[in-house]
Amino acid sequence: MKRIALSLVAAAIVAGVAASTPRASGHTDEKIAPIVGITIPDGYRDWKLISVAHEAGDLNDIRSILGNDVAIKAYREEKLPFPDGTIIARLAWKYVPSEENNKVFGREQSFVAGSPTNVQFMVKDSKRYPATGGWGFAQFTNGKPLNEAEPKTCFSCHKPAKARDFIFTHYAP
Repeated sequence: MKRIALSLVAAAIVAGVAASTPRASGHTDEKIAPIVGITIPDGYRDWKLISVAHEAGDLNDIRSILGNDVAIKAYREEKLPFPDGTIIARLAWKYVPSEENNKVFGREQSFVAGSPTNVQFMVKDSKRYPATGGWGFAQFTNGKPLNEAEPKTCFSCHKPAKARDFIFTHYAP
């Protein structure tokens, strides 16, 4: 029960940070030169929350995974493969202890989103991206797209999730 409560609190914190921090991903919502034909979608910060995650190891970040209306509908209906038009965004921040919260708890147990690292997008368009399972990938750091070689490597990491249409994230309603 405690674990569920902590997960809900973490989800609320990440959703709150995502919603209330206009520059959390280090960029503006202006259009930027496309990478593999993908630009930062207008209004993506208003998309619905799919899930949150903490990635340990070298990355050690906290992530908010958002989806456009097409993605959310597919998740809710458990529809695989995802339909064309699905866009999934992953916003990431450094994972840092909250000194303010930890003072209240009397020990280090509270972590929050720190400085932004990047934002990534997966765009489903089976005609445009047939070689990568119908998905286009893009990553932006400080509002700038990474070089085109980097997103091409995204698909190789997503191959183990082929049974879930190359998506790692499960819906956390």
